[in-house]
Amino acid sequence: MREFSDRLTRLPPYLFTRITQLKKEAFAKKLDVIDLGMGNPDQPTPSVVIDRLCDTVRNHPNTHRYPQAKGMPKFRKTVATWMFKRFGVTLDPESEVTTLIGSKEGIAHLAMALLNPGDTVLVGDPAYPVHFNGVLLAGGTIYSLPLNAKNNYLPELEKIPEDVARRSKLLFLNYPNNPTAAIVPDKNVFKEWVSFAKKYDIIICHDNAYSEIGFDGYVAPSFLEVEGAKEVGIEAHSFSKSYNMAGWRAGWMCGNPRVIAAVEKFKSFLDYGVSTFIQLSAVAALESSFELVPKVVDVYQRRRDQMVDGLQKIGWPLEKPKATMYLWIPLPEPWRKMGSMAFAEMLLRETGIVVAPGVGFGPGGEGFIRMALVTHDKRFHDVLLRFKKLGMNPL
Repeated sequence: MREFSDRLTRLPPYLFTRITQLKKEAFAKKLDVIDLGMGNPDQPTPSVVIDRLCDTVRNHPNTHRYPQAKGMPKFRKTVATWMFKRFGVTLDPESEVTTLIGSKEGIAHLAMALLNPGDTVLVGDPAYPVHFNGVLLAGGTIYSLPLNAKNNYLPELEKIPEDVARRSKLLFLNYPNNPTAAIVPDKNVFKEWVSFAKKYDIIICHDNAYSEIGFDGYVAPSFLEVEGAKEVGIEAHSFSKSYNMAGWRAGWMCGNPRVIAAVEKFKSFLDYGVSTFIQLSAVAALESSFELVPKVVDVYQRRRDQMVDGLQKIGWPLEKPKATMYLWIPLPEPWRKMGSMAFAEMLLRETGIVVAPGVGFGPGGEGFIRMALVTHDKRFHDVLLRFKKLGMNPL
């Protein structure tokens, strides 16, 4: 058989492929596996969403047909209304909103719609894998922006070499951040991004999938709230985390109309968009958003508190994140030299606990593991017992 495409072979091994294989081995050995690897919500989708789906599928057979690729008008209008209520952002639902089959799909297709082979893209390191994998699939070239505790996991745009900035076409940003759970301290950060993008004619994609998962009074802003943002970029949103709808595959992209039009055109050649009955179910989620989301957040905050307090007691240096469903955990010195992948493999073999190795999010993630707070509350007590039993105390 002939060789596959260079774009495919350029891709690194997908983070969760190896983890999935290790889980299969653990299950075969009858281990009691506690899966905190993927950010896959364990809570059920709200009943109001399920009820809308059942009613729509049963009583409105016209929704069984091909959907509109850009999204039905009702969905786009509901998104625009929600964006205004939540962030004060005004959007034209006809030209500045489009549906996505989950934000991951949209981010990858954005890169394909905008990039020519060799175009330079600025990507955080570490980052959600599709931010760099989407660039590789599109034939682009990645310039990594180090994100670490010293810079509060925020990109230091002023340190980008002038020649790199001038040839860059696209900048991926993501706050609240996956995997680090970092946040922007205020909207002045967004203003700096806009100024940078205008100076160098760069398009910004802000991945805002975790905007609703904030703790201790923290309310995440939208990049589009600041003046000039819509002139230089777009924002991607997801239903997966805020409404426990990961398997429903629904999201949206909004902002600059030229960029939105490019994504719509590209996607129209590849897919028919989100099923109409799923779009209407997502409408129900947004219409009840301000009642549904606080319940989801309460669960994650309770789990965060239990795990961070418990890990601190056995000697792990960890602060409580202000947002997301993740803990970004530095490996203590006795374990750091193993590397995060080897540690994650050891942890699963020895304890049955699944975590994501930090290196899977880029070289800058080495020395960390990411723990997703996605199992029954009672299981976190078991997790802490297993960590302690393994001898995790680095002191």
